[in-house]
Amino acid sequence: MQPFKQLTGIVAPVDRVNVDTDAIIPKQFLKRIERTGFGQFLFYEWRFDQQGNVNPQFEMNKPRYEGASILISRANFGCGSSREHAPWAILDYGFQVVIAPSYADIFYNNCFKNGILPIKLSEEQVEELFKRTAAHDGYQLNVDLENKTISDNYGLHYTFDLDEHRRQFLLLGLDDIGLTLQHEDKIASFEERNAAKLFA
Repeated sequence: MQPFKQLTGIVAPVDRVNVDTDAIIPKQFLKRIERTGFGQFLFYEWRFDQQGNVNPQFEMNKPRYEGASILISRANFGCGSSREHAPWAILDYGFQVVIAPSYADIFYNNCFKNGILPIKLSEEQVEELFKRTAAHDGYQLNVDLENKTISDNYGLHYTFDLDEHRRQFLLLGLDDIGLTLQHEDKIASFEERNAAKLFA
């Protein structure tokens, strides 16, 4: 994983509550064995009609959100099944940050394991972000993980809470395996000592 410290990016909205993982990445696309390539299927049944044509009514399809790297949505984002393909699709599409009032626990944890920063803000703060995103073409936010702040070019400045352990995961670009390998020397030493005891 790449270390995450700061990001300035365009914001794209998905103005719905209870966005579940089947909406994020529909089940028919789960046959792939790689972690990549899922971005093209993100929100597939909303982004496209039944004939596979782009749905111009879906907010993310509007040209003003092209190249967005920050996704905002409503409460209970990522609910439903525990498929890790959901954060894979979000990241592969280009989103590095998701902002919502609340998340399903498994989805929230999976974000950190895949290098995505899921930020929790109050419903009032998220509503303000939706208003600003609608008011300004190419609306951007600056997300600073080191200082746990969010700001824009129009005077907005929010702080957000995040467990320090998870913050360090992202700042250092570590997953569970990478975190363990930081102690590789100690692990090897422990194994050597115990191997000596077994054959003593």
